[in-house]
Amino acid sequence: MTKFVSALICTAALSLLQPAWAADYVIDTEGAHASINFKIPHLGFSYMLGRFDDFSGSFSYDPEQPEKSKVEVVIDTTSINSNHAERDRHLRGDDFLAVDDHPEARFVSTRFISENGESGKLHGKLTLRGVTRDVVIDVNKVGEGKDPWGGYRVGFAGETTLTLADYGIDFDLGPSGREVQMLLHLEGVRQ
Repeated sequence: MTKFVSALICTAALSLLQPAWAADYVIDTEGAHASINFKIPHLGFSYMLGRFDDFSGSFSYDPEQPEKSKVEVVIDTTSINSNHAERDRHLRGDDFLAVDDHPEARFVSTRFISENGESGKLHGKLTLRGVTRDVVIDVNKVGEGKDPWGGYRVGFAGETTLTLADYGIDFDLGPSGREVQMLLHLEGVRQ
């Protein structure tokens, strides 16, 4: 047996011993199959709902080893949309997002703790208004599989609550308006 054939067999055998690599996905914002939404009490009387219209991101995911998942999302904070132009101008200003100085928010995962292979806790760093804090997002897998266009997709829903003061936002929205609930829906297309 030649040295080349021996090396080829050894390489093939070693590759079988290596764990499978996670697949890489791009979040499908072009097809509007992803959304970053928020909900906050308004003076204790109702809820104000909104979203960020522009964001991008990617993630790695292996259903056999979900604990190795990684996520990174960049949000254009100027794209905040609460369906009310005057309020949106206020939300972009210094009382809230200060978008002139901080036009982006960024989330980078640090680890994922799987609870049952379909759900878990995604830990990471969120940078908002120039302040970086640890956050934990409750995540549930919605589904995965081939799409009608020959691609492969996987989707997740997530939820977390942020304390506004942690990011330097101290505008008085009443005692019930000190936290904002983030509702995340991300569908990725495998690359």
